[in-house]
Amino acid sequence: MNERILELTEVSPNEFFGAQNNTIEQIKKYFPKIKIVARGSKLKIYGEASVLDDFEIRFERLINYFIRYNKLDDNSIERILTSNGKEEKTVAAKFAKDVLVHGVNGRLIKPQTENQRKMVALMAKNDMLFAVGPAGTGKTYTAVALAVRALKEKEVRKIILTRPAVESGENLGFLPGDLKEKLDPYMQPLYDALRDMIPHEKLESFIEKGTIQIAPLAFMRGRTLDNAFVILDEAQNTTHNQMKMFLTRMGKSAKFIITGDPGQIDLPRKQVSGLKESLLALKDINGIAQVYLDDKDIVRHRLVKEIIAAYKSIETE
Repeated sequence: MNERILELTEVSPNEFFGAQNNTIEQIKKYFPKIKIVARGSKLKIYGEASVLDDFEIRFERLINYFIRYNKLDDNSIERILTSNGKEEKTVAAKFAKDVLVHGVNGRLIKPQTENQRKMVALMAKNDMLFAVGPAGTGKTYTAVALAVRALKEKEVRKIILTRPAVESGENLGFLPGDLKEKLDPYMQPLYDALRDMIPHEKLESFIEKGTIQIAPLAFMRGRTLDNAFVILDEAQNTTHNQMKMFLTRMGKSAKFIITGDPGQIDLPRKQVSGLKESLLALKDINGIAQVYLDDKDIVRHRLVKEIIAAYKSIETE
């Protein structure tokens, strides 16, 4: 009898094995000639070499499915372990249409409006994208979904999310806590989006290892961002120097998305927004695309659309 050890390095053992090792119990039904023992992140398997070879191939399919969809139910296990692989790809293709990420608890995350779909299409053809529009249009959420998809598909090695730490009427200095605690509220929308798309334990692991980095814009200075999907959020609050600094961080095999709302600038009155400047200066460069979202793209509560319209009317008087 041969013994092999398989180690789970890309998924959380607790989440993959399930409550009371339910996943392992299901797998055992399809491989009665193999003894399977789960210990922490390792799986010990005992049996004839040819049967172990087949098991490893099918087990890898299970892991890849879990990485893509963040779940593994009894039906999926049966289909993956009894199919020849080609059938599994056909099923995946059928359900993949428009879906960017299979989020936590089976949530399907996909573009919901025409301009969000335009973001996806333009990002496929360009390495840098400016997504501009009012609050609630899904700019940041769609951008984060694109980044998570690129990481899962191994198109990039890391995700970097950043925002300028500009105060919107509040004084940062009076917030309690150390620097991280002071800055975390600014980064909260980015954390919220990630929590919808990546299971908690896996997200914590990504952040701890630096695979996902969330930091204020000032921390980007001096870096070269290679093999990364980088999102600059709230870009309307960047200065000329900050925007230039950020855009020139772009390294090899990098993707950049810059999101912002020119109608919500919190800079001092005489300060020119780096976003507005860059939209004009870079509009004719090949490889850099721009998409403008509007009231029709608002996916928050129906009142948000009416609130934005009401403010627009008084701000133009």
